Amino acid sequence: MQDGGKIVYLHHLPPTDAAQAREIGRALRALRVPLNEILASPAAPARETAELAFGADRVSVAMELADEGDLGDRPPATLEAARRLLGTSPGPGMNRILVGHRALLELAAERRFPAPVFPDGAMAVFLPAPTPQLLGTITADRVIASAKARGAM
Repeated sequence: MQDGGKIVYLHHLPPTDAAQAREIGRALRALRVPLNEILASPAAPARETAELAFGADRVSVAMELADEGDLGDRPPATLEAARRLLGTSPGPGMNRILVGHRALLELAAERRFPAPVFPDGAMAVFLPAPTPQLLGTITADRVIASAKARGAM
């Protein structure tokens, strides 16, 4: 992520976990992860996670990330828009953060992200391309621990 050129899909935290949301933002800043765009679902948990982590002034609401309940009924145009967010380059040397829901990520990426691997606050890191390539996932705890271990926090 420090090199940029990635799409980072952050699974929102529950509203009771404001401290961890702030820690995620501090850790990414401390690790000097370059961010040029932060998009969040309009649903309160995702929007609040993004605002606490990165600052309300840096967050834009993206309807493409909306939680519509039963995502099996999601209109194809909206699902395609979410897939485009995963596949569109954030620009040279920068990263795009998408803050949303596990179910939409699973549909857009066409793969499962089970809770033990992708808990609240975890990030899935993609290399955008015509078909986004998953580079891996990382939990919030690991990102925060990495920043602390490097003396950055």
